[in-house]
Amino acid sequence: MKRAIVVGATGGTGAAITEELIKRGISTIIFGRSRQKLEQLAVKLGSPDHLQITVGDAFRPDDIIAASLEADVMFHCANVPYNEMESKLIPLGESVMEAAEQLGLKVVVIDGIYPYGRRQMKEVTEEHPKQPHTRKGKTRLAFEQMLFSSKWRKAQVMIVRLPDYYGPTANQASYLGSTLEAIAEGKMAFFIGTMKMPREYIYLPDAAVMVVELASRDDAYRQNWNIPGAGVIAGKEIVRIAQQAAGKTKPVIALGKTRLSLLGLGVPVMKEIVEMLYLTEEPLVLSKKKYEASIGPVKMTSFEEGITQTIGELQKK
Repeated sequence: MKRAIVVGATGGTGAAITEELIKRGISTIIFGRSRQKLEQLAVKLGSPDHLQITVGDAFRPDDIIAASLEADVMFHCANVPYNEMESKLIPLGESVMEAAEQLGLKVVVIDGIYPYGRRQMKEVTEEHPKQPHTRKGKTRLAFEQMLFSSKWRKAQVMIVRLPDYYGPTANQASYLGSTLEAIAEGKMAFFIGTMKMPREYIYLPDAAVMVVELASRDDAYRQNWNIPGAGVIAGKEIVRIAQQAAGKTKPVIALGKTRLSLLGLGVPVMKEIVEMLYLTEEPLVLSKKKYEASIGPVKMTSFEEGITQTIGELQKK
């Protein structure tokens, strides 16, 4: 990989991947709709010479093509709001793939665990059946089928699947992002789902290391890859570590089906989370076997260290 473009660079995963690419000295183009946000990201990274800003609309293949010249790998990190997933996710992916097809690029798509449906393995491998029972899971499975369609002859794609994530770049698009932001600011916080059930989370800087490592390997494409976290942790333990790091202990309220449904009357995104609550009650844990067999040891920052670092970075904003 000599030159990369990150589509959706100012989002949680996009910013973490951009930072990892810059650390490795890889010439990187950051692409998004907001010049202001792209410039803020560039400044945060020290405005290095091997970082280029390009403004455009990811729903327009021509915008992506114009930005991607001389790139050989494209990271598709752009996403759509929860309540627009069914109508916009696949058109967005098709736009990215059309651009990559015309340029003959490798494409790394960042996705989640929704297509697996309910857990059927203790540790979910890439061979786990994809039997989604939710609307979002079915949409994500259709998204995967589009990405691996035979109509893309020149573009080579891989999908990397992350569990719920957290980290300094995570935002309100992630379940834990808004919780940690509120704790860092000393405000009352909300936690989606039960705080008693241990679940898997990944620290975004760790994910970025593993994603970029996969992207650098030609034989990793045309496949799915699970990117596991550092194990499982209960919400109450996350809150304890975060509050200790922040030095503040305002209330944290767990949001179950009833509360989310009520909040959804005014905030459509909250209503859309309800069907995914099964993941907080029957958590999936991703297997690391394929990654370790093909690439090497999984990068695992402890929750104590990762959450503490995240709170510290959030308090600097």
